[in-house]
Amino acid sequence: MFTPKYPPLDTAPAPTTPAPYVPAPAPIPSAPASNRPMVQLTPSSMLTLAASGGALLLVLGAVLVSMLLAVAITAASVAVCAVTVRSIFKSDRR
Repeated sequence: MFTPKYPPLDTAPAPTTPAPYVPAPAPIPSAPASNRPMVQLTPSSMLTLAASGGALLLVLGAVLVSMLLAVAITAASVAVCAVTVRSIFKSDRR
């Protein structure tokens, strides 16, 4: 019931012959490169680019300053905890 059933060998399809070799078509020559720049910047696009760069710089600066502030607050709180624990241990010795 669960054994595979293979077709008889004489009913298998005949092998096909490979297609004849067809040479690839010759490459199409490309157009000569122009001396024009790829991106033309107008005064308005330059202003937009400068404004977006400035905004990116301000956001990046705010993120970095907030990270520095978080590290400074964490260091100060760890220092306060260390002084507190030290004073508790020092008072226990007396």
